[in-house]
Amino acid sequence: MADVDHDLVQAVKVYKALGEPTRLKIALMLIKQENQCVTAIGEQLGHVAGSTLSHHLKQLTESGLIQSQKNGSFIHYSVDQEVAMKFAPYLLA
Repeated sequence: MADVDHDLVQAVKVYKALGEPTRLKIALMLIKQENQCVTAIGEQLGHVAGSTLSHHLKQLTESGLIQSQKNGSFIHYSVDQEVAMKFAPYLLA
């Protein structure tokens, strides 16, 4: 039963994160090109302030949909394929 509750909580977090258009764009971007740093993501979005982008990445990371990996002074982001397959398979289509 605890696994079901955990899955429900994570599902809500993922759906809330993807319910915001910019975060959905970020997730779709990271599906196509994984291991992107904040600068590359920001350049592709074009119109998002750095602090706003950081907020969006934090929400996606906390939902479990994307993972971050520190590489020197950069943090690279990619979609967690297992989480995407379970809660948002349309991202992978």
